[in-house]
Amino acid sequence: MDILRIATAGSVDDGKSTLIGRLLYETKSITRDKIEALEAASKRKGLDFLDLSLLTDGLIAEREQGITIDVANIYFSTPKRKYIIADTPGHFEYTRNMVTGASNTKVSMILVDARNGVLEQTFRHFFISSMLRIPKVIVCVNKMDLVGYSEERFNEIKDAVQALADKVSFEGQEITFIPMSSLYGQNLSTQSTEMPWFTGAPLLEELEETNFDEIKKPARFPVQFVVRPKTEEFHDYRGYAGKISSGSFSVGDEITVLPTGQNSKIATIEKFGTQLEKAGAKESVVITLETDVDVSRGNMLVKSTSTLEPLKEITARICWMDSKPLISGKTYILQHGINDSKAKVIALNNKIDVVNQDTIVDAVSELKLNEIGEIVLKTAKPIFADKYEYNPANGAFILVDDQTNSTVGVGFVL
Repeated sequence: MDILRIATAGSVDDGKSTLIGRLLYETKSITRDKIEALEAASKRKGLDFLDLSLLTDGLIAEREQGITIDVANIYFSTPKRKYIIADTPGHFEYTRNMVTGASNTKVSMILVDARNGVLEQTFRHFFISSMLRIPKVIVCVNKMDLVGYSEERFNEIKDAVQALADKVSFEGQEITFIPMSSLYGQNLSTQSTEMPWFTGAPLLEELEETNFDEIKKPARFPVQFVVRPKTEEFHDYRGYAGKISSGSFSVGDEITVLPTGQNSKIATIEKFGTQLEKAGAKESVVITLETDVDVSRGNMLVKSTSTLEPLKEITARICWMDSKPLISGKTYILQHGINDSKAKVIALNNKIDVVNQDTIVDAVSELKLNEIGEIVLKTAKPIFADKYEYNPANGAFILVDDQTNSTVGVGFVL
């Protein structure tokens, strides 16, 4: 059963906690004792309904006490697939948390309160979803019960968000709009009885039917470990273990080893002792080659038809995550996959006003905490990265402060 990773974002009181709680409740992902505790807690609050927001309010309280990280991962499943929701904070001061929480997701659920419409936070959430190349965005127009389930109000919000999408959305990004009331379960798991004018699928059905083809991406296999058993039975065995970051490999494929440029063919692909003819993205496998070539940890196997050029000067969009600002001339450790290199900031091209969708070029001398901009890095060693828009799995990196060992920025190769 495959796993769909989802990021949620919304402003305060958009109903995100209730929405997530309703999904857990309607997919029967809550134990009976938790439901009984919810019923008791709801009664204590004087409510005549089950307050599902309490399911995630506990997580928020834990974060306030410093017990858990800022992004909470919530798990549920249906007969069709499993889901992981990254419940990310939406305020500007938590931009870095939203970027990291949403970085591995395939669907972004952006909540909009039907009463308030599109806010500054909506612009920020949509921009980050597009910057991260999240292929599907579901705009959940929530609390429709408080505007009389008005089709006209829904269309107003839809038009406003679509105008934003026309500015920042990338080609191929799918945008879906769903009017809903998470409090009353309208358009969550079943078609709304209050909004017969909406003919689209409810949220859970939309999530179940969402599929992405990872195989079309270029084939990239970072080698994490060289397998040499050194036993009599496997005296000459040499395998290369790792996780395929993108694309797929088949037995017989011609491959190139980076950075050496040596060529060979795939002899076998093994997974937990089973021989495979083909393996794809996110699978952990051991690959053996037909000829003995020099391969070590940190090398990358790619198909000879889609090889990579080494990068020693990288133009990248960066989200700054440190209280000390990024300035030109500073040196950091650039971590790309399992490889790292010293990298010096040689230019700070611009920073982006996310809300107004403006690129500020003049007089940009630094990037402060949670700001996003474009920089140029010069690396001590070549990095084999794709452009992020072409292949996100091999196009992102982090910057680490070599004095504190703290992650200070996340970058996307342009």
